[in-house]
Amino acid sequence: MPLSTLCQRCGLCCDGNLFSSVPLRSSEVEAMQRLSLPVVDRADGTPGLKQRCAALEGRCCTVYAERPETCRAYRCNLLTAAAEGEVSLEEALAVVEEAHARIRAVEAVLPPERPGSPRAVLQRARKEDQPEHGGPLPPRTQELWEKAESYLDRHFRGRHHQM
Repeated sequence: MPLSTLCQRCGLCCDGNLFSSVPLRSSEVEAMQRLSLPVVDRADGTPGLKQRCAALEGRCCTVYAERPETCRAYRCNLLTAAAEGEVSLEEALAVVEEAHARIRAVEAVLPPERPGSPRAVLQRARKEDQPEHGGPLPPRTQELWEKAESYLDRHFRGRHHQM
């Protein structure tokens, strides 16, 4: 199995659980709009793609050949470890499945989605934890959320915590 299988079975860098947006170069904005991907203004005023990416279908990118430079260049900690032989592809795929299981566990204890809630489970947990949205979260929900975030930090985000 090729290493690209890992990305095709993961999708975490696009589903909003790792990052809330992806920065775009100004030269990429028109191309993304042509692909019907909504371009937003990031907190720093630069253009970006809001995550969960509209091009994500299941766990796969539907515009892979035309994805922005930031997406092309991104390599999570797990992909880097697999590419360098630190973990086997099978071990890496097991880490991906564990990450998705932890996210599902958080989703199972979150309040039902409200209109306007983020689609990404961990973004929704962050929002629900805020006092203006009814937070803080109950202790068990908080514990599952923190464990999921820690797992993603360790295996995926690394130095790219805020994309």
